[in-house]
Amino acid sequence: MKAAIISVGTELLFGQITNTNSVFLSQQLNLLGFDVLYHYTVGDNPGRLRKMLETAFADCDLAVTTGGLGPTQDDLTKEVVASVLCDEIVFDKEALERIERVFAKLHREMSENNLKQAYLPSRAAIFYNNAGTAPGFALEGGGKTAICLPGPPREMTMMFELQAKPYLESKSDGSIFYRMVCTFGLGESALETALLDLIDGQTDPTLATYAKDGECALRVASKRKTAEEARQAVDGMTRLVMERIGDYVYSCDDEGLNEAVAKKLIEKNISVSCVESCTGGLFAEMLTKVPGVSAVFDRGIVTYSNRAKVEELGVSEKTLEKFGAVSVETAIEMARGLKEKTGSRLCVSVTGIAGPGGGSLEKPVGTFCVCAIFDDQEEAREIRQRDIDRNVNRNYFMLYMMHMVYKMIS
Repeated sequence: MKAAIISVGTELLFGQITNTNSVFLSQQLNLLGFDVLYHYTVGDNPGRLRKMLETAFADCDLAVTTGGLGPTQDDLTKEVVASVLCDEIVFDKEALERIERVFAKLHREMSENNLKQAYLPSRAAIFYNNAGTAPGFALEGGGKTAICLPGPPREMTMMFELQAKPYLESKSDGSIFYRMVCTFGLGESALETALLDLIDGQTDPTLATYAKDGECALRVASKRKTAEEARQAVDGMTRLVMERIGDYVYSCDDEGLNEAVAKKLIEKNISVSCVESCTGGLFAEMLTKVPGVSAVFDRGIVTYSNRAKVEELGVSEKTLEKFGAVSVETAIEMARGLKEKTGSRLCVSVTGIAGPGGGSLEKPVGTFCVCAIFDDQEEAREIRQRDIDRNVNRNYFMLYMMHMVYKMIS
């Protein structure tokens, strides 16, 4: 079945609220085997909402709406949906009783306009709200189906998982399984070139490349009669992909590089410390975002100035004078000093020029040096990244550190 997602709310058009509902619903509908063709956003205007529904139903069997189910006069989603699918709005006693219980539990008086939420389409399968007051519903008519859910993400998510999802499972004509193959060090065009024959000849499974913040990902997806059949098809294609680009892959579980690194450090019980100059603690921040990493992460030190490098890590002033702060030699001494100071099995350092100033012909903006020491292994490199933007540069430096660590401890 083909599906459209319609987000209702003028506040979305004003940019006052980030629309996370559409992302969640797209993911869920795809996993259920629905082909999501459109995302629409429309304000609280019944005429425009009606046109949007009619447009969606011209191509799609299913429209999932979020928002416009509240108690105020501009909440008109259910009235418009009922009209488009030729139904009438009637009073639902259970809906009112549930709304009254919510207010009683909160020790608040229910205002008169909340009665509006107890009126629902007569043919609808009602989804009572376990996290708020506005009921949702499923309504069918003329071979089309509308699923109407509340706008607040917490209410929408709970209602979908507990009520809308089971309803939709009976309507799906198949199951989709997909895997995100995450890579670092391979551009999107190079990734596509390496897999071009697989992409050109694809039917099912399908391959799609995505670029994101210095990394690239590949979506391998299959739609089959059952989830297990789809999984097996994706597994087979993933093996072919790994034969081509396995050296660049750090995960097939749709996780960030920081998550993959932290997971491996925890699994192998490898203590880790870091010292950062140009990234200002970004490596430590990203690593400590992962729950459980406290079992292995010892410390992160920011040595932004030359004085700090000397005093905190014992970097030689002669090294700084001869080679400069941004040099392989300095990065090595930073990592060795950290190793001596902390005793961590893994120590990693970075120093570089994030910009926009500070570069030279010999060392332009985007130049950075990384050193990692793991037990008796030591690796140091100078990299020149294309200068894009200070924050983009810093993020890439951090990702490179993560990837060096990942390869070293693998």
